Amino acid sequence: MKTKLPPIQLPIMAAVLVTLLAALWAGLIRVGWQWPALQPLLPSLHGPLMISGFLGTLISLERAVAMKRPFTYLGPTLSGLGAVWLVVGLPTPVGQWLLLLGSVGLTAVFIHIIRQHPASYTLTMGLGALCWLVGNALWLGGWPIFRIVYWWAGFLVLTIVGERLELSRVARLSANTIRLFVAAVALFMAGLLVVLAWGGPGTRLIGLGLIALALWLGLFDIARKTVRRTGLTRFIAVNLLLGYGWLLIGGLVALLLGQTIAGPRYDFMLHAVFVGFVFGMIFAHAPIILPSILPIQVRFHPVLYGPTIFLHLALLLRALGDVGAWQSVRAWGGLLNAVAILWFMGQMAYLAATTPKSMGRG
Repeated sequence: MKTKLPPIQLPIMAAVLVTLLAALWAGLIRVGWQWPALQPLLPSLHGPLMISGFLGTLISLERAVAMKRPFTYLGPTLSGLGAVWLVVGLPTPVGQWLLLLGSVGLTAVFIHIIRQHPASYTLTMGLGALCWLVGNALWLGGWPIFRIVYWWAGFLVLTIVGERLELSRVARLSANTIRLFVAAVALFMAGLLVVLAWGGPGTRLIGLGLIALALWLGLFDIARKTVRRTGLTRFIAVNLLLGYGWLLIGGLVALLLGQTIAGPRYDFMLHAVFVGFVFGMIFAHAPIILPSILPIQVRFHPVLYGPTIFLHLALLLRALGDVGAWQSVRAWGGLLNAVAILWFMGQMAYLAATTPKSMGRG
């Protein structure tokens, strides 16, 4: 039987959806499409809206739903409000403060989790929440996006790899394998600290950390085995493995280029991680996560492979435009990435609408 939703849950999900659509629109303007902005600052807010507004609120809400404690909803409520505040063009500092307080809320949740259950994976996810907090604080403090975006990336990367480590417990990983994971996380965190003072060396160290994490996931994550199965299990594994490939590419680009402030190669490095890796993880887990957040059931259907393949092909096109400095190719790649995301959302909505209510989630 479905648990009754807390009254705040649906408004938070509405804020998540509005923020995603606004962030996609802002990103398309930034990539070169001459479309009207909803408000003058929107294009410059693409990154903060996508990472802190959309993903930060969604991850915080997922954690709140899992814990089922009223105080855990404070974080996603504040970050969701801050995101919508920025979307509609209200004073930016207030929106920044709301996002910062939202990240404080998620960090507090993980402090509670770690105290209750200290483990390598809870500590890793806790570090991810701390990265979000630091990134938001630096943004509020006036630091340029190109210096703090790595902290926001750390939030997402460490959250995801921590979750994968938790799920990989069924494989009974050896102590040495866990030590390799901890070393990769430590290398990445060292890069985040160094980049605050020395952009070039710090970015390259971050790149090494991303490479190490991608290789660890490729070698030890259970997706290597579950990809041989069928149905939803294979779909999840395919998305995971593709995402790990993009994480490796993002790390290699960061290692080779060092600090970049803007331009096509900067675009390539960031979107390899944020689109190829992060949205690969979203596509993988959405059929499981959405029914836990919303009062819906979603049946799996192979039609979901369509937007998945389209997402990665569009990202390849965008990467080609970045590497070759072909603006039109880059712009079309960005547009098709947005189409893939919207296509996936539409497929999920259709599958939810056509799933028999009597069908279980198993």
